Amino acid sequence: MKVKELLRSEEVVKIECNYRPYKFYGILQAHFDELPTDAHKEHLDKEIVIARSPDKLKEMAKMQEKLYADGREGLIIIFQSIDAGGKDSTIKHVIGGMNPAGVYVYSFKQPSLEELSHDYLWRFHKVLPKRGEIAIFNRSYYEDVLTVQLHHLEKGYRLPKRISELNEEDFFTKRYQQINGYEKYLYQNGYRVIKIFLHVSKEEQKKRFMDRLTHEEKHWKFSPDDLKERAHFEEYMALCEEVINQTATKHAPWYVIPADDKWYTRYLVSEIIVDTLKACHPRFPEASDEIAAHLDEYKRELNEE
Repeated sequence: MKVKELLRSEEVVKIECNYRPYKFYGILQAHFDELPTDAHKEHLDKEIVIARSPDKLKEMAKMQEKLYADGREGLIIIFQSIDAGGKDSTIKHVIGGMNPAGVYVYSFKQPSLEELSHDYLWRFHKVLPKRGEIAIFNRSYYEDVLTVQLHHLEKGYRLPKRISELNEEDFFTKRYQQINGYEKYLYQNGYRVIKIFLHVSKEEQKKRFMDRLTHEEKHWKFSPDDLKERAHFEEYMALCEEVINQTATKHAPWYVIPADDKWYTRYLVSEIIVDTLKACHPRFPEASDEIAAHLDEYKRELNEE
């Protein structure tokens, strides 16, 4: 495994790669143009990675069962990417290996009028899973510092002057602080947050848009707005760098995943989830003293039916 350490201020930040995702925690200047979007840089054997995937999914399913039975920690998995980054297909193929009892997937679109009348974390907080369960966020409150900042949507919010009159830098700096505080609050209350950015290249995004336009069964996936957003590709990626730099912490790290090669993306995501589940140290609860004392009696009763 190759490990590169970067030092900024008093924090050491590691970038881990080679059969591992790029993981950021602490504060650093991460430049996306230095990070791969495909598997070529790692010189991986595609067949080996694909062959490992089923075993990784089985391990993930077993760990999820323990997490559910243990009921001491909850898990929130956030997927962020630019359009056509592969969020839906990644969720389908990786999360599909888990028991649907105890796993909930939420796709967050443009907020409704009711949601806009609350604070921006409200619609996410109200769907937090119980401890022992897992929630998947397809997009998240990070849109409120990405899309909102990209298109200056905050200027249309109905907010008191002490907030609306802040300049843009101060407004979003406060939001970064709020998000960091919220994720720290979750961690201190028994929840772990996995934040995954699917890092797709502009060339691959174009290929996927063309695929949607070429195949009739995929036309529904395409929207003219996709091309409007694509015109902001470089600006959006620069914002992603800033957001990750400002919100990567040890208790809620960001993972930047190469997303051009879906077989590699899915494997890395499964590794992240398995590693996080292991860090929860879940275990099956022991039988009560009463049940343990009468096990033989219960077995005999069943056998004598």
